Amino acid sequence: MSRALAVAFITIVVTSTVFAKSKHCLVRVHAQGNAKDTDVFASPITAPISGNAIFIEKIPTISERDIVSFRPYQSGDGTFGALFQLDEHGRLALETLSIEHRGSVLVVVVNGRAVTELRVDRRVSDGQLFIASGLTAPDIELMRKDWPQIGAKKRR
Repeated sequence: MSRALAVAFITIVVTSTVFAKSKHCLVRVHAQGNAKDTDVFASPITAPISGNAIFIEKIPTISERDIVSFRPYQSGDGTFGALFQLDEHGRLALETLSIEHRGSVLVVVVNGRAVTELRVDRRVSDGQLFIASGLTAPDIELMRKDWPQIGAKKRR
C-alpha cells in the first residue's frame, strides 16, 4: 500500500513539474548580503548604479512568481522602467525586506542581468516595486507575455 502511495505521489509531482507554466521573463530581487557569509549564501557583485562592490544573498526574496501585473515606462536615458504589482506573498516579502534591511541595498536582476539597485530607506507596504530605468525593449516584450499591464482592459 505504501509503495502505491509513493508511486502516486511521484507521478503527481512529475506531472505538475512538466505541465507547470514557465515564465518568459525572470525578475529577481536580492537583498544585500554579508561579506562574511560563505559563497554558499552570498555572491559578490558590482552594483549597477553606484559601482560599489557588494555581496548579495544568493536566494532572491522576490521573484517573477510574485508579480501579478506591470506598467512599463520610457526612461529619459533611452531605456525603460517598470512598476510591478506584487501578489500577497510578494507584498509581504517586500514589506519584511524593507523593514529588516533598512539602510542596505536591493539588487534587481532581470533575465540574468543586474539592472538596478534600490536603497532601502523606508517601509514599503503597498506591494509595488518600481524600477526607474535599465530595462530594454526585449525585456518589456517578454514581460508582456507573462503579465497583464496595470490599467489595461482585459481581453475577451
